[in-house]
Amino acid sequence: LCWECGQSHLLLDNHLYNFQDEVDDELICHICLQPLLQPMDTPCGHTYCFRCLENFLQEYSFCPMDRKKLCLQHCHKSSLLVRNLLDKLLVLCPFQEECQQAMQRCELEAHLHNRCPGFKKYKSELQRKKNPISKGKEDPPAKGETHTPKDAEVPSGGSSLVAESSGAAVVSLGTAEPGLVNPAFEETEEGEFGTKVTSLVAETTTIEIHREDPEEELGMRIVGGKDTPLGNIVVQEVLRDSVVAADGRIAPGDHILEVNGVNISSVTHCQAVSFLRHPGPVLHLMVLQEKGFSSKTAPQDSTGREVIHVTLVKRDRSEPLGIKLIRKTDEAGIFILDLLEGGLAAKNGKLSRNDRVLSINGQDLRQGTPEAAAQIIQTTESRVNFVILRQPGVQLPEPTEDGSTSTSSSSSSNGGSPVHPRRRLDHNHYRRKSNYQKVSTVAIKKEPKESLGITIGGGRDNKNKLPIYVTSVQPIGCLFRDGRIKRGDVLLSINGIDLTQLNYYEAVSALKSNAASHSVTLKALEIICLNCPEPSPDIREQGFSWSPLWITWLGLPSYLHFCQDIVLTKGNLESWGFSIVGGFEESKGNQPFFIKTIVPGTPAFRDRKLRCGDEIVAVNGVPAIGMSNSELIPMLKEQRNRVTLTVVSWPGSLV
Repeated sequence: LCWECGQSHLLLDNHLYNFQDEVDDELICHICLQPLLQPMDTPCGHTYCFRCLENFLQEYSFCPMDRKKLCLQHCHKSSLLVRNLLDKLLVLCPFQEECQQAMQRCELEAHLHNRCPGFKKYKSELQRKKNPISKGKEDPPAKGETHTPKDAEVPSGGSSLVAESSGAAVVSLGTAEPGLVNPAFEETEEGEFGTKVTSLVAETTTIEIHREDPEEELGMRIVGGKDTPLGNIVVQEVLRDSVVAADGRIAPGDHILEVNGVNISSVTHCQAVSFLRHPGPVLHLMVLQEKGFSSKTAPQDSTGREVIHVTLVKRDRSEPLGIKLIRKTDEAGIFILDLLEGGLAAKNGKLSRNDRVLSINGQDLRQGTPEAAAQIIQTTESRVNFVILRQPGVQLPEPTEDGSTSTSSSSSSNGGSPVHPRRRLDHNHYRRKSNYQKVSTVAIKKEPKESLGITIGGGRDNKNKLPIYVTSVQPIGCLFRDGRIKRGDVLLSINGIDLTQLNYYEAVSALKSNAASHSVTLKALEIICLNCPEPSPDIREQGFSWSPLWITWLGLPSYLHFCQDIVLTKGNLESWGFSIVGGFEESKGNQPFFIKTIVPGTPAFRDRKLRCGDEIVAVNGVPAIGMSNSELIPMLKEQRNRVTLTVVSWPGSLV
């Protein structure tokens, strides 16, 4: 139980209270539908709980009420008057069997620790349980989980890529993995225009991640696992301002081979999530990072080049760094032209003219623009983490000024190819055998003032275009009492109103308006991952902000998929730059096609719409269901300069 509110909730969720009287609607948060906690005002005049707004803005960039553009840095604490009104709301002691007192909300914590007989009894029971016998019962599962895959390590194609020493090892991926046909390159001696291409080159390296708080999230999303066609565990996304982003060495597309010395190249998705969520101050990761193509006519020049990590700390968000960034005409990327005298970067002394910027705060800028870099710097509150490449003795040629910008610039670059609206395919693609779906209709009689007691996520305005799903069932509403709606359930309708195509705010409004009725009928879809042992990692890890695992979304029926078209274009000398796995096999039947690899410096990499773990539904409007690898690959290679990929994108599991 939480020692502040006396109730059970996730570490990162709001405290829960049993209010004595109905609370005025003006004091209700329109995200969690509960009385405001740590209220924050937006520039557009709305008020939300701090944690609700913080979690919401991690996925969206607008106000939930009026959809105006919004970022957390522009919000501020509500007035002292509002905070006092909220603190004075009367709440009931959560230990009703032993204590029937009511008090102001701000007094509950002191009541629990000093006066409540129920909480005193609870603490006494905890103390009795803290003995060697019970501790021995609780600890081994967690420890055993860490070592299980190591004991059951199975040699695989991926394990041969692991370096024997801690140093980096360069390996060739010219030979395709089993079941992998790679349209990113063709291994030919002589290309159409005389370019000799040998193979795709990758590098394994060991990365040490340090955390001040051992329980803190790493801040990346992963896909894959031996129970999926992807096989390996692949980084899909690195979240801004996270531990991994601050380190700057892990990027989307990296394959994670080992965690703390344990080989995870042949474990299930759920097992990999469990290893990566394991708390600790230091995490040792061995990753495989693809570096692009090697060419016999253009060998790599690595002499004298050095990768350097530099952190600059701003006193406030508006403070400039004093850096002039430019773009060169003959080489991709961003370079430091000058450091302004007396500026933050010049005083720090670790950045130099001619340094190439590889990333800022974990955002890959190897193919970026000065405008994109300036945007990242401006929106950063305090710490700006640079990863730069330095090659001594080489002077930067005269740059083109049309691409130059300084850190005070407010411009940004959208780039990329267009993403077209949703299209529905007639084919029922992606019938999966690894998940079990159960649709249930829940009819509840309730008091008009009684809350449903759930929080939700998703919405068709979410960047992943997810359906509405339940993120928590709080022990203060009618759905908790009923017990049939669970966390992770996809909400299909309420009182006959379809929720599957609504955005987040529309769904909140529909739930709130129908909750005022005497009876509520909810239709929900439960997806059970048969490959995930119970309890699954997303439920056990109470310290993590909850969202469904990536593998759970793979069980979603096709009528709830949101497809989008991504158009890639390339020159005659280029390859598309991505590899795929999956497709029809005699032994496994129909499997979805997944994007496994996106090669740096290629059209797919520069476009930035395609992500590892995305599912290919169709190519140029032709459905991919039922195709084998050997049928889809030629179709991709036939497209000379332009291809339209219809994809479904699911968010990776957060670790």
